[in-house]
Amino acid sequence: MIKSFLILIIFSTFLSATQQIILVVSNDLNTSSAKLECFEGTNIVCESFDVNIGKNGLGWGLGETQLKKNAEDAIKYEGDKKAPIGIFKLSSIFGYSKSNNFKMPYLYTSKKLICVDDKNSKQYNKIIAMPKEKPKSFEYMKRDDLQYELGIVVEHNQHAISGRGSCIFIHVEKAHNAGTAGCTSMKLDNLKKIVSWLDEKKNPILIQIPKSSSAEVLRLYPALKSSEILQK
Repeated sequence: MIKSFLILIIFSTFLSATQQIILVVSNDLNTSSAKLECFEGTNIVCESFDVNIGKNGLGWGLGETQLKKNAEDAIKYEGDKKAPIGIFKLSSIFGYSKSNNFKMPYLYTSKKLICVDDKNSKQYNKIIAMPKEKPKSFEYMKRDDLQYELGIVVEHNQHAISGRGSCIFIHVEKAHNAGTAGCTSMKLDNLKKIVSWLDEKKNPILIQIPKSSSAEVLRLYPALKSSEILQK
């Protein structure tokens, strides 16, 4: 019993010392802009910079850990143009290039690849090759613009609960200060640095919150105590 307990403590300490965290903090639930920092354990990997979130701000999403929310706070739904609040696994990288040397699973976004946002589809919130019978609503992962030239899949709503939001990514911004349909976007140069750093062995996650949740996140992740955007 004691041995198992010690193993658990050692494992937890090792995980917190190596875990990769992308931290996104907005001033409130209604703004379409936020600040981002990257951590590996207690080390800041990239200094804070500006990112875009949902055009209509933030809404509470479905992630790994349920944070405390106020009863009047908005909940993330399909089509609300809100980015999800929560703690989410980062499962893979996608892009227009066929070759890569990333330390994460990689999806080449061919013209046949789509993400299904039809809440009544059995393939809701999944990235799939275009089936013979097209879903009623979907988005192509190879777009006419360069917003999906490079991106990261955020595991929001992993159980595909109908209507609770789909196809959430970190991707290239449309323009400076351009809010998104629900994703998190940034300059391509910044995104390139992040994807080259991510490593699936280090359990990468996105923590995306309004400033009001800072104290709770610091209690859950004390390794973030040196964060500037949580303290300000």
